[in-house]
Amino acid sequence: MSGTRFEKQSGGAFIGVAALFACGIGTQAMAQQSEAEIAKKLNNPIADLISVPLQLNYAKDLGPTKDGESYVLNIQPVIPIHLNADWNLISRTIVPVIKLEDVPPGNDESGVGDVLQSLFLSPRALADGWTWGVGPALSLRTATDDLLGAEKWSAGPTAVALKQEHGWTYGMLANHLWSYAGNGDDPDVDATFLQPFLVYTTATHTSFVLNTESTYNWESNDWSVPINLMVTQVFKIGKQIQSLQVGTSYWADTPQDVGPEGWGARLTYTLVFPQK
Repeated sequence: MSGTRFEKQSGGAFIGVAALFACGIGTQAMAQQSEAEIAKKLNNPIADLISVPLQLNYAKDLGPTKDGESYVLNIQPVIPIHLNADWNLISRTIVPVIKLEDVPPGNDESGVGDVLQSLFLSPRALADGWTWGVGPALSLRTATDDLLGAEKWSAGPTAVALKQEHGWTYGMLANHLWSYAGNGDDPDVDATFLQPFLVYTTATHTSFVLNTESTYNWESNDWSVPINLMVTQVFKIGKQIQSLQVGTSYWADTPQDVGPEGWGARLTYTLVFPQK
């Protein structure tokens, strides 16, 4: 949140959605991986697993009068592409659908925000349980209203590293975006995103997740720091593997006078399509 503009970064374009349907996914492959394996892979942002999370976030106390609220549905398809026997290219996309109420005061707005597309080149063979990936991130100027996006085209590097052992998953995802084109009247984008995470998964495929999704704005010199605590359960309906996550957020830091404050909420439903 900067001024009266709503900005969403995290931290994943329409090519990812198209790739999902191009894969010709069948249900037979789903039986080849157990729910325990799926639960583990869902905690890995660059796992060799096709998934479509639908993540709904609620935040309140936005704007100078602290009467504003936001509802953000992030459509986040993850598509792994096998380049060869040694390397994967993981496409992670975030398409935000946003509804703002009283931001700015007396104004309601809804529509699509700026799409974030990330690509991670990742080795298929793991070293001592560690997984890593690096690549580019691109923020597309797709917002349907200037309140819903940065009015800029932005790009930069992204990376993730994590380890999974004895039910635990821990690591960090990060990116940095600089604007290179767009509306010259709007502030430039120069932002660092950091997402450290810690997850424990039980024998019943339940995961307890703690993370932050922090953004530092180098233009305005302020932080946005939501601390998220969530519980995820993997289950099947018929042959379709899926998961449901519920959780809460607390804003430990936020841009002064405009960012959300206090407690928020998160609900995520994920469809999972294991690879053959």
